[in-house]
Amino acid sequence: MSLLFGWLNDVHVYFSSHRTLYLIMALVVMFAATYIPRAVPLLFCRRQLKSAFIRSFLFYMPYAVLAALTFPSIFYSTGSRATAVIGTVIALAMSMFEINLAIVASVCVAVVFGLSFVL
Repeated sequence: MSLLFGWLNDVHVYFSSHRTLYLIMALVVMFAATYIPRAVPLLFCRRQLKSAFIRSFLFYMPYAVLAALTFPSIFYSTGSRATAVIGTVIALAMSMFEINLAIVASVCVAVVFGLSFVL
């Protein structure tokens, strides 16, 4: 496995010393990952897509990519993994009840901040 993704570590080491370049490249990759799946059908399909599966796939792709890129960083954003897990569980529980996103984010930040003094 390290042979397969060994180059990724080299890229990370290079970009970690060049923070601005790393952020620009991250933005470019995120842009490409969300834009290309929407632009390709527009370029190659002249008529409206009739497949509900393909239309829903193209609709949810940006949300899935955004979640895949941001979710792992949740567990490394705090000093303690336990506070990150507790905050994530609270956020998921509150979102299941369809509470406003601003309230969910505010409550989770407050809980994680408070727990950082306890744990």
